Amino acid sequence: MLYVAGHRPTTVQDHVALVEIDLTGELMIAAAAASEDRLSPDRIDEVLEVDGEDGDRADGVPPRRGTAGRCPG
Repeated sequence: MLYVAGHRPTTVQDHVALVEIDLTGELMIAAAAASEDRLSPDRIDEVLEVDGEDGDRADGVPPRRGTAGRCPG
């Protein structure tokens, strides 16, 4: 008898991973649109919507963003 491992339901989502993927995409878009070789720490903070001092958003919750805040390319 052949045993096949069960699959997780497709409705299960890792919300932290999805936010991290979204933020990585935002950084990639900002880097591609930048005229300089590297994004400055201030620009990275702006893209990630953090205050820059301790790296946290004011409300402590990562953003769930769509197209808002994207740099024109």
